Amino acid sequence: MKPFVKKHIKTTIALLLLVFIGLFIFRLSYGYQTQPNGMIPGTENAESLLLQSPLLGIRKNYASKKYQQTSGLASPAVDQKYEKIADIKSFTTQFEAMEKNIRLHIKGYDGLIQFENKSGNKGYRKLNLIIGIPPENFDSIYNRLVTVGKIQSKQITKTDKTNEYKELNAKKTSLEKIRASLIELKSKGGRIDEYMQLENRILEIEQQLQALGVSLGNFDGENEFCTVNVLLSEGRVTEIGIMHRVKVAMEWTIKTYVMLMLSLTFMTLFAYLLLLSIEKIRTKI
Repeated sequence: MKPFVKKHIKTTIALLLLVFIGLFIFRLSYGYQTQPNGMIPGTENAESLLLQSPLLGIRKNYASKKYQQTSGLASPAVDQKYEKIADIKSFTTQFEAMEKNIRLHIKGYDGLIQFENKSGNKGYRKLNLIIGIPPENFDSIYNRLVTVGKIQSKQITKTDKTNEYKELNAKKTSLEKIRASLIELKSKGGRIDEYMQLENRILEIEQQLQALGVSLGNFDGENEFCTVNVLLSEGRVTEIGIMHRVKVAMEWTIKTYVMLMLSLTFMTLFAYLLLLSIEKIRTKI
């Protein structure tokens, strides 16, 4: 063995071994980052589950807050009407215990379950609740519910409804004035067909007023609520053994290392042949 090769062979082997070990450690740590031990949802499409809010047919929850107008301290306080909704999505391996915990929080904070949907067999169960909460208890129950199970997503949305409330009241006042005018007009007599048209028109206005009454009833101060949507999914614990992780990391490292060495060999060979060709051309010139 030539002295130069004998002198540097150990260093070369050590460098190649360090590259192999570095690749192995990288793949092993990458596996822990992408596939950590822990709970996963018990449904195949759990990651795509979104909070369902089937509010169709359920009373809308609105609340009010008094605020002072900026025109002056002597100006009267104005009611701000708003809608406040919290969406909480979580999963747990202790479904019964967490469900009981949620219901205790609802009762403890004077909440009202306005919609409930519970589905799935054991190991794959889901509980969807829409809860009406008094505004003063909203923050407290939200802070409690986000500690139930393992949170996947949470958010709070607040929407001002003051203008909508004012528009409904203005529309109601306008319809009441029209109805009063039609009733007064009806008392003056006239032909039967005109009388029937007035009656039909008054009936239409009465129906519109009833619909407005329902909408305005949602803003009634006696029934003020904020909304909390809760989706609890049952999960299971998954653990990946250390030997399996080592096996996967070793297979990937060997494959990657061989490909890397082959690439370097071909690159070196190509560079060597290229330099020989250049040297021959220079010699001929």
